[in-house]
Amino acid sequence: MRAVFYRILVWLTRCFGLWFFSLIAGGIAVGYFFLFPRRVAVGMRFYRALYPHKSRTFHRWCTFRQFLDFTHVFRDRLLLSDPLKITTDFNGWERLRDAMGHRGGILLMSHMGNWEVAARLLKKTLPDLRLMLYMGVKQKEQIEGLQKQTVRGSDIHIVGVDDAGGSPFDIVEGIRHLRGGGLVSLTGDRIWQADQRTVAVRFLGQTVHLPAAPYVLAMAADAPLFVFFAVRTGKCHYRFFASPPIIVPAADRGRRETAMVHAAQQYADLLETTVRRYPFQWHHFEPFLDAGQ
Repeated sequence: MRAVFYRILVWLTRCFGLWFFSLIAGGIAVGYFFLFPRRVAVGMRFYRALYPHKSRTFHRWCTFRQFLDFTHVFRDRLLLSDPLKITTDFNGWERLRDAMGHRGGILLMSHMGNWEVAARLLKKTLPDLRLMLYMGVKQKEQIEGLQKQTVRGSDIHIVGVDDAGGSPFDIVEGIRHLRGGGLVSLTGDRIWQADQRTVAVRFLGQTVHLPAAPYVLAMAADAPLFVFFAVRTGKCHYRFFASPPIIVPAADRGRRETAMVHAAQQYADLLETTVRRYPFQWHHFEPFLDAGQ
């Protein structure tokens, strides 16, 4: 969707109601499903791994459901202007609170649920939260850019990382933020460039490659990792989950690679459990299961 069209759609939604947005966004999702076969193929590959004994028709139906579910990302951001319209429950918020009072922590997020709802409502749950988000920057991005501007308005610091992998100064900035007791958020399920350093793990019975950056940052800053999910469990209700801290020891240089693999596998196991429970909320439309193979 283009930014101008999105603004018009938001204005019309305020005139006619949320049902109007859902109707138009649903139509766009249907169009994407039929006009972008490569995106559909990615979804079907994922659901074939998730449900190996189901038919091709079932995998195609799941992919269609995934496309429709993605429209909630844009719909629910409209509800954030009224804090009473979206309710949440949070399992593990005290872990993040304790990390903020000590050495900071790394939030390892995924393309699950709604990152904007998570970032903005986290700020309300933890008023003293100092959050830095590492996010991908797409060329000519428009709708996503509007979302990021809104998040910046919530006093959340965003560091844009392009397809070249960003700058070494971005990592230095993250270490400084962590050592000041802040939280740094990175995506754990997206590789930005072909020569990016990765970690091999098992996911849905296959070998996949995850970015090594979160684990390298954890070792460099001596900070714990928290696997974080924000999933929709009702029409306007989200459930947040922060895992127990994952430590990536850096004392023994010879064992650092093993420590990263162990930490990344813990993340992959939690991601698989969450994906199986909320199979249509993993909005990952880029090749993943065959990434790096």
